Amino acid sequence: MAKRKTQFVCSACGSAFAKWAGRCPDCGTWDALEEVRIDASASVDPHGPGSLASDGVGPTVQAVPIAQAGDAEPTTRIATGVGEFDRVLGGGLVPGSAVLLGGDPGIGKSTLMLQAAGRLAREGRPVLYVGAEESAAQIRMRAERLTQQSNVSRELPEMLFVLPDTNLARIVEQARKLNPVAVVIDSVQMIYKGDLPAAPGSVTQLRTCTLELVYHAKQAGHALLLVGHVTKTGNLAGPKLLEHMVDAVLSFEGDRYHAHRVVRAVKNRFGNTLEVGLFDMTGTGLREVTDAGGLLAQEYRARPGSVVCPVLSGSRCLLVEIQALTATGFLGSAKRKATGLDSNRLAMLIAVLEKRAELRLADQDVFTSSVGGMKITEPAADLPLALAIAGAHLNRSLPEGTAAVGEVGLGGEVRHVQQLERRLAEAVRLGFKRVLVPKGTKVNADSAALVPVGTVDEAIQTLQ
Repeated sequence: MAKRKTQFVCSACGSAFAKWAGRCPDCGTWDALEEVRIDASASVDPHGPGSLASDGVGPTVQAVPIAQAGDAEPTTRIATGVGEFDRVLGGGLVPGSAVLLGGDPGIGKSTLMLQAAGRLAREGRPVLYVGAEESAAQIRMRAERLTQQSNVSRELPEMLFVLPDTNLARIVEQARKLNPVAVVIDSVQMIYKGDLPAAPGSVTQLRTCTLELVYHAKQAGHALLLVGHVTKTGNLAGPKLLEHMVDAVLSFEGDRYHAHRVVRAVKNRFGNTLEVGLFDMTGTGLREVTDAGGLLAQEYRARPGSVVCPVLSGSRCLLVEIQALTATGFLGSAKRKATGLDSNRLAMLIAVLEKRAELRLADQDVFTSSVGGMKITEPAADLPLALAIAGAHLNRSLPEGTAAVGEVGLGGEVRHVQQLERRLAEAVRLGFKRVLVPKGTKVNADSAALVPVGTVDEAIQTLQ
């Protein structure tokens, strides 16, 4: 009989230790080490005989020249029918791939997965939906609500199979019998393997179950969609190894009390990570926002502390409203808060405004936000953010119908940004007549007056 040894695994970072400690030596988390008993024979071959991910034969894999590896023809992607979701994936699901979707509770992860599964099933493709947190009746109630959309058939798809179970062996067995094109696991933290002496959701269960599911998906050739929980800090629950196992990691963002939802790719082996998918949450599910150019700035009105900026996100240009508010604080302990913006970039711009534009902000609390929950990281939003802060502090605003774009350097200079013509064309299409751009810009902007500015101080002079 094989010996069983004991390890202590951190539930926060996944590190393993021989002895228990009150604080994890690697990540510093208190009371996070859990006792795990490991069978020594299990480390010989994780996919050998007796494993769910093996058929017991154990074929020998040999190295081949790269020109002979895989199929000669490119892999055909599987379109889910949800255009914005397919956009983020890079055109659809890749057979044999594993996708992990994470987001806050109640944000709409299960709704998105059920909509994608339902549309795949309506095309005559079998889909297995594993509801680890809901009963079959509850899943059907939600599916019936989603069929009330105007562009969806009212009948439930016959090729969508529901399995309310959490046992890994039964899930893999059903996947083998049905041979679906996609398997949805909602959620992966609830799945457990019976022969592991650990509770569902623990690091050991999560790591082992995910490895088995991913291995089976690549063997069977079906797409695997995993819904994951997040911690209070917004990170995916479980060890970081979980994100390395899958081919794509998607983040479902937005305020649960507002309608806008944003899906972005944190990792994608089969596409870029710059694309975003935009949705509106309605009473009958998620509605795709296809023409989202001015969605995030549709309620914009010229007022102090508010500036619109055309930002690029993948293959689309979005006009985002950036807002700022300044209030009297205490010298030495002034607050700097950013929502949807880079807090480090905010601190740098405040320093530039104080040094180069002679604005006294040391005793001012500064709050900034991007309207609609959109996260902006590109430097092209530097000039609009600086103008929003200056406008809020001076109680002045840009003229009606004016946008701004440009990167700000430490010397207060306004630098050029990429694809400026595309940004200007989108601003003109949505009714903006004047755009503040870096000095020296030579582009054609039909129906828009370009206002070149060389420094932040010059840009502030345009406020009225």
